[in-house]
Amino acid sequence: MRFLIVRTDVRAAADVDIAAAWAGDSQLRDETVSPEPRRQIVHAEDRDAALVLARALASVGAVRAGRQRVKVLPLDEPASYWPGWTDDPGG
Repeated sequence: MRFLIVRTDVRAAADVDIAAAWAGDSQLRDETVSPEPRRQIVHAEDRDAALVLARALASVGAVRAGRQRVKVLPLDEPASYWPGWTDDPGG
């Protein structure tokens, strides 16, 4: 299974948005609508390689300081890695 490792900037959230997310009215961030700006993208062929690369990217100063984050995203067969995953938007 292939993976994408992405280093992104962390967007600041306003206090009002945080309060609304805690109240359950909305999501704080919706990556499908407005993804965080990408800084670096790396491809891995298996999970172990993806985790090694993610660990390496996590050692960057901006990630350690909390200004950026590292995400590991599966590219193939989401159902085998995420039980209950469905492409049906209705659930």
